[in-house]
Amino acid sequence: MASQEGKTEKATPKRREDERKKGNLFQSSDMVSALSVLAVFAVMRAVLPYAYRYFVNFFDGCFSGMAALDSLSPGQSGDALGAGWRAVLLIGGPAMLTSVLAAVAATGMQTRFKISSKKIKFRLSNLSPLAGFRRLFSLRSLIEVLKALIKLTAIGSLLYQKLKDIFGDSVRMMDDSVLHSTIRMLEDIFDLVISMSLLLIGMAALDYFYQWWEYERSIRMSRQEVKEEYKELEGNPETKGRERQEQRKAARRRMMQQVPTADVVVRNPTHVAVALRYDAEKDNAPVVVAKGLDYLALRILRVAEQYGIPTKENKPLARALYASVEVGMEIRPEFYAAMAEIMAWVYHQKKERKRQP
Repeated sequence: MASQEGKTEKATPKRREDERKKGNLFQSSDMVSALSVLAVFAVMRAVLPYAYRYFVNFFDGCFSGMAALDSLSPGQSGDALGAGWRAVLLIGGPAMLTSVLAAVAATGMQTRFKISSKKIKFRLSNLSPLAGFRRLFSLRSLIEVLKALIKLTAIGSLLYQKLKDIFGDSVRMMDDSVLHSTIRMLEDIFDLVISMSLLLIGMAALDYFYQWWEYERSIRMSRQEVKEEYKELEGNPETKGRERQEQRKAARRRMMQQVPTADVVVRNPTHVAVALRYDAEKDNAPVVVAKGLDYLALRILRVAEQYGIPTKENKPLARALYASVEVGMEIRPEFYAAMAEIMAWVYHQKKERKRQP
């Protein structure tokens, strides 16, 4: 309990991922047991009719051959033994395989199939008698003992009540045929397993939420730990690289949104594109609203074509503007003369369009 003092903050995503890598994941063993019991019972219930017919034939063969035991050859004895093993595997094999698969699936669903080798690494602390003594008499061990006592009491009470009912019915079965008595006994066993499975599932659900609460409590962080982790992430080159990449993408999207406001695009011819806007009332000189190379240049030209923005091919000017003028800035004075010719051409193009019917 003392180790949790001051840890009032929820675990960060990085802390959770670090705990997963260490193999520190919460799971309920009761949930695994309950699902395994249900799966095994479902499979046994499914194979029971086939197993019944097989066992009937098997025992018929056994009883009919008892009179000839002295005359059995080694080969016939081996066949009988093989038939016995097949009878056992027919009902036991699927049940055992299902139990293993159900346990793996139940564990995997809780841990998301996260595999870590750190939990099985050799540690000297695991051999320490003092550490083992502390674990044995810890609060967690006490809670596990209480859970076990509750489970034993609940399951014992259920078994007592159900077996009491079954023994009461067994007296009435004496007047029935063997087949009817067997069917009634199987129905009683079926009801017992269903009741026990429902009880185990309910207790497993409570245990699952307890394990989740205990896990969340164990990985809580102090405010100082949260601050230190934030500083560590801020100084991480990979994190900074991802942030810069996202910032460039956002800036590129904003830039492309400004292309429709341009008056002209200067290009070279498809490798470089610079979109410029000039408003005589607001701007002292043409302003670069977007620029790009190669693929980005093609995108700018496509948008310009879509919005009917004229494009002018001027290789030296396009390269010079791209290299020396940033997006959102006015062009430098040495480009005024070249841009004046282009803007005059743009205005001439606009007049020609207006004259056309």
